[in-house]
Amino acid sequence: MTSNVGGIDRVLRIVVGAVLVALALTHTIGAWGYLGLIVLATGVFSFCGVYTLLGINTCPMKDNHPT
Repeated sequence: MTSNVGGIDRVLRIVVGAVLVALALTHTIGAWGYLGLIVLATGVFSFCGVYTLLGINTCPMKDNHPT
């Protein structure tokens, strides 16, 4: 499993996922808010299966050239 979620994308996923779960726990929104667990997990583990299928990678490129 190679990381394909990075930077701002990762932070937004963690924040949005946590907010959705919190809203579901407080019954502010319906049970669909628990889908925030998936969003939260993709941010925590820096991997998104949908990104893999679509060929998207938001991780910064690593420089492979020696200095």
